[in-house]
Order: sequence, then structure tokens, then C-alpha cells
Amino acid sequence: MDGLKQFLETNVFQYTIVGIILLNAVTIGIETSPNLSERTHFLLSQIDGYILVIFALEISLKLVVYRLKFFSNAWNVFDFLIVAIALVPAAGPLSILRTLRILRTARLIKNVPKLRLIIESLLKSIPSIGWIAVLLSMIFYVFAVIGTDLYQEDFPQYFGDMGKTFFTLFQIMTLESWSSGIARPMMDVLPYAYVFFIPFILLATYTTLNVFIAIVVNTMNEIHRAETEDEVTREKEAMHMEHRQMMEYLKNIQAKVSKLEKELGEKNRITEN
Repeated sequence: MDGLKQFLETNVFQYTIVGIILLNAVTIGIETSPNLSERTHFLLSQIDGYILVIFALEISLKLVVYRLKFFSNAWNVFDFLIVAIALVPAAGPLSILRTLRILRTARLIKNVPKLRLIIESLLKSIPSIGWIAVLLSMIFYVFAVIGTDLYQEDFPQYFGDMGKTFFTLFQIMTLESWSSGIARPMMDVLPYAYVFFIPFILLATYTTLNVFIAIVVNTMNEIHRAETEDEVTREKEAMHMEHRQMMEYLKNIQAKVSKLEKELGEKNRITEN
């Protein structure tokens, strides 16, 4: 069992799984092309079947090795669900499951440490991101009320009601044609309209979104630091274990040497007598 566990955790096995996931992503993409899919339908179906068997075998081996501990890891549960969905017959009302095969590509997140670090950082940042969303909502609401009151009559297509104003502000926040499509046409009629747009962009786009990025980056650094500390701790524990094993080995040698010296001493006394 230990040998199988070591095999499942080797880099060769992990890289092989990554390669199979990429191959599966390519074959699923080819199936979306009518011309290519028509000529290679049988081959692609065979490849997809073999890949699914490999994934199912991988999950089965991990269940045998780790047993219930397998489900203590959220990424393992994710892998299990992705493969389980693929095993459900995609016929009738469940035909949509065939499209969901592309979710197998998401298994790369677990097998590529850098991708896993990014996703874990995003998930761990959700509480802080939630407060950023609250702050952004407040900014949107304040500027939506101001914009609707100021420009409702002159520019009803942009600020006719709160719904239109929210959408206009969202477009401005994304910086999508906000200057040529919204701001400059308004400034031709109301020259001081920039007083409304510039503060909103500074607060919503540059300040709030940069804080969002800073939170994610800070969380990423914390996770990386924690992983590094765990690795250092494991290395220290391994060194202590080796040290204890070495000390026990030396003690055994010392005990054997003492025993041999005692036996030699007794033999010498017998010989002298």
C-alpha cells in the first residue's frame, strides 16, 4: 500500500495526469468543429472513453490508498465530482452532461500548484472581498442618485432612472468607451460634467479595484508563506527523525561493542586461567 501511495504522489504520475487532462481538453475542443468532428468522431469517442477510464482508475486507486481521508481534501472531492458527473450516461434530459465534460479541464487547478495557489487565494479572500463589494455598492448608489438627479432630463438614455444609471456607471467603471461614448457627448452640452465622472472613476476603478487586487495578492503571500513554513517544519521533523534514528543506531552499535568487549574480556580471563 505504501508503494502505491508513493507512486500516486510521484511527479511522473502527476505530470502524466496533467498531460491527459490537456489531451482531453483538446479532443473536446475538436468535437465543437463540425468538419473535424465528422471525420474523427469514432477516434475522438474512443480517446474520450479511454481518458475517462484512466480518470476513474486514478480516483479508485486514491480511494483505496487514502480511504475516507480522501474526502477530507476539498480538491479531492472536486476531482471525484467531476469524474462522477462524467460517468453518468449523457442521454435524454441528461445530455447537457456531455457538455460539462469540459469541466475535467478544471482538474488542472489541483495538479498545477501555481494555479491552485491563485484559486485558494481567491477563496480565502472572499470575506474581505465581500466588504469591498459593500464599499463599491455604496459608491455606486451615491453616484447613481447624484447622476440621476443631475442628468435625468438632459440624458435619459444614460441616466433616465436608477437602473439605467447603474448600468451607465458600470460601463464607466470598466472604462469601456466611457469617454467617447458617454462623457464627451455630455460635456458638449454640460461642460462641467467631468466633475461627476473623474471622482467616480478614481473611487470605483482605480482605488476600490486596486484594493481588491491588493487583498488577493496579500492573501496569496500569506498562503505561500504558510506553505513554506509547513515545508520547513516537515524538513525539521524529518531531520529530527533522522537524528533520533542515527542516535538509536549508534546506541545499538555501542551496546554491541560493549557486549563484544565483555565477551572478549571473559575469553581472555578464561585463557589466562
